[in-house]
Amino acid sequence: MYDETDLEAIRAAKSAWAEETLDPALDAYGERADRFATVSNHAVERLYTPLDVADIDYEADLGFPGEEPYTRGVYPTMYRGRQWTMRQFAGFGSARETNERFHYLIEEGQTGLSTAFDMPTLMGIDSDDRMAAGEVGKEGVAVDTLRDMEILFDDIDLADVSTSFTINPSAPVIYAMYVALADQRGVDRAKLRGTLQNDMFKEFIAQKEWVVPPEPSLRLVTDVIEFATQQTPKFKPVSVSGYHIREAGSTAVQELAFTLADGFAYVEACLDRGLDVDTFAPQLSFFFNSHNAIFEEVAKFRAARRIYARLMGEWYDAETDAAKQLKFHTQTAGQSLTAQQPLNNVVRVTIQALAGVLGGTQSLHTNSFDEALALPSEEAVRVALRTQQIIAEESGAADIVDPLGGSFAVEALTDEIEAEAMAYIEHVRDDLGDGSMRAGVLAGIEQGYFQREIQDAAYEYQQRVEDDEETVVGVNKYTVEEETEPELLTVDEGVQDQQRERLDAVRAERDEAAVEDALSAVHDATVAGENVMPAVVEAVKAEATMGEIMGVFEAEFGSYREEIGAM
Repeated sequence: MYDETDLEAIRAAKSAWAEETLDPALDAYGERADRFATVSNHAVERLYTPLDVADIDYEADLGFPGEEPYTRGVYPTMYRGRQWTMRQFAGFGSARETNERFHYLIEEGQTGLSTAFDMPTLMGIDSDDRMAAGEVGKEGVAVDTLRDMEILFDDIDLADVSTSFTINPSAPVIYAMYVALADQRGVDRAKLRGTLQNDMFKEFIAQKEWVVPPEPSLRLVTDVIEFATQQTPKFKPVSVSGYHIREAGSTAVQELAFTLADGFAYVEACLDRGLDVDTFAPQLSFFFNSHNAIFEEVAKFRAARRIYARLMGEWYDAETDAAKQLKFHTQTAGQSLTAQQPLNNVVRVTIQALAGVLGGTQSLHTNSFDEALALPSEEAVRVALRTQQIIAEESGAADIVDPLGGSFAVEALTDEIEAEAMAYIEHVRDDLGDGSMRAGVLAGIEQGYFQREIQDAAYEYQQRVEDDEETVVGVNKYTVEEETEPELLTVDEGVQDQQRERLDAVRAERDEAAVEDALSAVHDATVAGENVMPAVVEAVKAEATMGEIMGVFEAEFGSYREEIGAM
């Protein structure tokens, strides 16, 4: 962007500044540290100038918003035309309690629902399973049958709301329930909007919730994508999730690289299925973490769009804009929240949310200040939602498209993060996968490659905190003796009994022969290698339970145990 004459003049001026202005200041006052770095330990320079972005080609590397390479955003007007979707994670206790929280959030101005499920539902077992004891409704809502889904969305118009489902191993069943509920209410499937997380690769890499092994898990993910492409074109059938990779302790670069690697592996699986990339790719979505190092996070989001657009075209022959545009949801960093001085978390979340907005997110969840202690209270949820609303309507951050674009520091960081992420991506594809991203991700999981990289990064970060190289306000610096705690949300222990009673009632009232036939159809589709989703939709309509349907898959595919030696 600069000619050599200009650069030489800047180089000379910078040298003079260092000698005449900087060095005397350093001699007199020094600096507060020998090295400055982001949360990910990515070194940052004292000052950035055009010399740091001398190799940037404006048109090829930045361009304009809404045009390739989408570095500056996927829409021409971004938030001037439409604000990001504001989602607050909600789910606890019974379907009725969560439905009440949904209505509360909608009344407070939330523009999209985001559903959390309890551990038994996440793991595909019923609330009366012995393994579910003590966990029903505790970290999310319990959903065993279509009747629970009916209560969960009572008096909510499915055609009018965008709903996100944070669920993975049992995602096909939850998605089938939502489709079946729409059919039951006479809502056209084509009008359903929302996102299913359904990202099993990141489960094996970071979050560690699975039912069947990686290969059949990939098959089920692909089944959902194929079915959604045909039946629910406005619904995102997978949210490729770097969030949990970051929460497990990765750096920003690892989060970006491993997330895109997973996404490209899903693309290859769909292409192997015979799907058209320009048809299914627009329905893929992504999910990133936003941490405290604001400029690193903005650069990460911008680099993500640029890498994705380029590789979708070069590697997978995507031709349409929609197939090359990386659209993503952002959640503030749960890992950064502290139980000590919890109100400090309001500030952390604000910084992280602002990074997501400045980075061009399409959807945003802000964590509540009390989440290091318990499920969020109504007051904490309201503050978290108001944080988004203040950024959107008072800060001015939403008024300028890519407001940090052109910043010497941000552009330099974007280039650095892109280069480092590409080194990881190419290693997975070329070294682990012998030219196949799908094979590379599967090999990386089986060999423990991703897990080791994340563990090493997490260990190094914790060492920096314990050595006071990394400040965590209220934890290793600026600590106080605390005498009061915020009011916390608790889940009634009676929820488990109520849920089991409802499940007993469903089993007593349903047509058992119809259930057996429906489960047999799921089994037959599984064995035949057919797409299982049509059979799963019919099974939930017959009131087969979550555990019964997932049990069919486990019986056919087997279970999975991570090998300790792989770590």
